[in-house]
Amino acid sequence: MTLPASLDEAVAALTAMPAAVPVAGGTDLMASVNSGQLRPAALVGLGRISEIRGWQYQDGHALLGAGLTHARMGRPDFAALIPALAAAARAAGPPQIRNAGTLGGNIVTGAPTGDALPVLAALEATLVVAGPGGARRTIPVSHLLAGREMLGAGELIGFVRVPLLHAPQVFFKATGRTGPGRATASVALVLDPARREVRCAVGAIAPMPLRPMEAERWIASLIEWDADRKLAPEACAAFGEYVAAACIPDPAPAVDGGEAPPALLPAVLHLRRTVATLARRALGRALS
Repeated sequence: MTLPASLDEAVAALTAMPAAVPVAGGTDLMASVNSGQLRPAALVGLGRISEIRGWQYQDGHALLGAGLTHARMGRPDFAALIPALAAAARAAGPPQIRNAGTLGGNIVTGAPTGDALPVLAALEATLVVAGPGGARRTIPVSHLLAGREMLGAGELIGFVRVPLLHAPQVFFKATGRTGPGRATASVALVLDPARREVRCAVGAIAPMPLRPMEAERWIASLIEWDADRKLAPEACAAFGEYVAAACIPDPAPAVDGGEAPPALLPAVLHLRRTVATLARRALGRALS
């Protein structure tokens, strides 16, 4: 294993060894190795790169190092900056996962159940990507998760740039029997009074977080932004149903054009109820 001491050294190592795989916490990598899905020819360890293990302030944003662990993001000082991301980090699994797993790993792996992903989507975070020759470029995190932009040869996510809104933001998730702490559905919700926006992202139910933008615009139009920002419980409940219906379509019809298989309907209805409940609770908590 190669152990570079800086981000540019790591990029140089990956450029020199195109078949090498970068590894930080290794929580997802080792699962793939142990299951036989991956046999890396070489590893580039990122654990000695101190510049990506903290954060700094930059023009009203927090510049988060990709090497930040879930355990570090869950601490009170970080929670004071980005509460929803701290809540997601605390919910990321048992202590051994939180102590090893990193923010950058969560993004690069792109697993639908990644707890940080809906929060970053709702916050409209951007990634600072390090490339060969000291190059740096920024891309929206949503573009990478959707496959609209990809990391090139030798590129690494160095930092995640998140706006500091100083406004309510919430993360909730539901878990099932798929593993310790693994989400069956999750919702991140952010109020942005400066832009008079509500931003919501639903995770774990699709390959990438989903933004129900019509529901966002509708509920934002009902909020008295210059007053107490209260809404009737009925409006919060309607928002939850709107989000769930937007993100979870009806089951596909049968091949012969008939109705969808009846066996699918209970699962779809249960997932819709779960997402509706999470979205309703998230909005109510943010408004309170």
